[in-house]
Amino acid sequence: MATPKYKTSKASAASRKAANMKLAAPTLTKCTQCGSLILPHRVCPKCGYYKGVQFVNPED
Repeated sequence: MATPKYKTSKASAASRKAANMKLAAPTLTKCTQCGSLILPHRVCPKCGYYKGVQFVNPED
């Protein structure tokens, strides 16, 4: 196994680790019935529809 020739600084190691810890915004889609933004592949909490079929009665 290869051995490093020089010591890796704390700043260099921290920046390399931080590059893989980015947060991504969640992907949102429009509900086909009411048009509100929801997470994909989930029942809409406002109208209770999923793929044009009502699964849940809304909590109005």
